[in-house]
Amino acid sequence: MRTYLGIDVGSVTTKLALLDESDELISYVYLLTQGRPIDAVQQGLREIKEQLPPDVDISGVATTGSARYLAGVIVGADLVKNEITTHAVAALHYYPDVQTIIEIGGQDSKLTVVRDGIAIDFAMNTVCAAGTGSFLDHQALRLDMSIQELSQQALTSQAPVRIAGRCTVFAESDMVHKQQMGYRVEDILYGLCQALVRNYLGNVGLGKELESPIIFQGGVAFNEAIVRAFREELDTDVIVPIHHEVMGAIGAALMVHEETATSDIISQFKGFEQSEVKYRASSFECKACPNRCEVAEISHDGQTLARWGGRCDMWERVPGTQLHPSEESK
Repeated sequence: MRTYLGIDVGSVTTKLALLDESDELISYVYLLTQGRPIDAVQQGLREIKEQLPPDVDISGVATTGSARYLAGVIVGADLVKNEITTHAVAALHYYPDVQTIIEIGGQDSKLTVVRDGIAIDFAMNTVCAAGTGSFLDHQALRLDMSIQELSQQALTSQAPVRIAGRCTVFAESDMVHKQQMGYRVEDILYGLCQALVRNYLGNVGLGKELESPIIFQGGVAFNEAIVRAFREELDTDVIVPIHHEVMGAIGAALMVHEETATSDIISQFKGFEQSEVKYRASSFECKACPNRCEVAEISHDGQTLARWGGRCDMWERVPGTQLHPSEESK
């Protein structure tokens, strides 16, 4: 059986999704990255392998997410795509009439505007935590509860408190103040969820036309209180796909299937044994020009396999055995 593997490595979670020739999801893995993307990808490979039937052939692999280049080198990706594209492809696959895609992850949030099946506009927040999952995680930790408990308690709120949500620091101060004033915990928590939604719409969604159908993807879509807050704020239904947390990986798998379907190209997939290889990731500052780019590299057994991250492609096109960081300023 020919299958297609998508790998989405984010700052907080790592997702793998395997599709068959009919683009049906047959297996997936959802893991915490925990600041170790190489380990997360290798663990994902081990877990996805355990779920596979014996007659499966990996006919294509694509990577996406913030560590997509790193993951691509490890697995031998046939395709590397940004997460905005892969999330849009997955949403359109399941909901061809989608108009707006909301995607909120652990440390960033995105909005994609789709018209007539084509993504025509997008926005992304990577600099402010107040519109991301970490905004809620931090407060849940402070209150000594899980994010699931936060969501369930928030849903019981009947009179939510308005929380200043433009900044995580101000939000925390406002929450403490409201607690000291005697407001109910569930009302404060739902106020926090509303603050995240307001921040998202006022930052990422500023100036965008959010038309229905609206799809909500990403790990934060697990939080039913956030879904409710979006529906109330937008005054319309917000659809949460059944596999919303792995839509980026599904989109990557869909794209590599389309890419390889009309060709006889053999996949570059290195095999599941890559889960046991010892890789080393590092970075250095390039001194070739005043930009002083931080260039990331991955190596194995002392040999550099790939470099990326510069504003130009200088390091990407120089084979690892020809030039080393100690020679960067020569």
